[in-house]
Amino acid sequence: MPMNRRLRISALAALLAVLCTATACSAGVSAMVTGAEEPGLRVIAPSVAGGGYDLTARSLARGWAAEGVVVDDVLVLPGSGGVVGLNRLALEQGNDRLLLVMGLGLVGALSTTPSDHEIADVTPIARLVTEPEVVLVPAASPLRTLADLTNAWRQDPAALQFAGGSAEGGPDGLFRTQLARAVGVDPRASEYRVFDGGGELLPALLTGEVDVATTGVSEYLDQIASGTVRALAVSSSERVEGIDAPTVREQGVDLDFDNWRGILAPPGLPPERVDRLIADVTALVGSPLWQEILAQNGWRDALLTGDDFASFLREQADLVRSTIDPPTDG
Repeated sequence: MPMNRRLRISALAALLAVLCTATACSAGVSAMVTGAEEPGLRVIAPSVAGGGYDLTARSLARGWAAEGVVVDDVLVLPGSGGVVGLNRLALEQGNDRLLLVMGLGLVGALSTTPSDHEIADVTPIARLVTEPEVVLVPAASPLRTLADLTNAWRQDPAALQFAGGSAEGGPDGLFRTQLARAVGVDPRASEYRVFDGGGELLPALLTGEVDVATTGVSEYLDQIASGTVRALAVSSSERVEGIDAPTVREQGVDLDFDNWRGILAPPGLPPERVDRLIADVTALVGSPLWQEILAQNGWRDALLTGDDFASFLREQADLVRSTIDPPTDG
């Protein structure tokens, strides 16, 4: 390449780098100057490896790979129920190559955990799936049915120790709270222990350190199938394929409950880029591979995008607040 041309390209690259400080823009400059393809997406899973957010992020990467959308990396960034991941995302102004997997757990964490940023500070892309909760006990537990559990709970609430893989404001804790109220038990009368995801919760359940777990189904399908743990009930309105347990409602308790997961992007994205991300999600959800992924994990399709998703997020924040701190009479 002639020297003058190399100098002109170098000067152009330097000028664009100065004018363009955001991470995404810097990536675009590199592609423009070198002629390289656009970098792939990076997806933050704001929980421990193997948790529900991590599983969702890796499922996205797998599904998108089949659709020709490249995911370069899944970044596991645990902390404070997803608040650490949200704060990282909010600092990436204009970065259209970074996404955060999130869900009800993050909405709940923000109600109880100090944070520099809120969901309103970033860009909602889509709700992807819903996932039922399941009530689990060790295989050797004397509690054989949900009725056994609720009877014991009513008789001596303090004698049962519950646990989950999320804080009380997250899906596991919210489900336990709603279940307690639905069967006439004060949720504050029994202890609820918080573990960082299913990987830490399972040993506590198997060793009898805790008596009952309320948790998402996807992290425990193998243990349920092998008989290591017993499912007393699922929280969804319909039974879950592969789990030999009736719903909570089938067993006489007036309650349906679903966790959900979705995607957020950084602030400051141009509308056309938001539309492109939503289109990529919509195409993925319609693919045969994604339907297989849903079935494998006990998830249900729950696509909701853009402004509709933003409205749903506000409704969920209200639900969390009313569950954690219900209004009093008088």
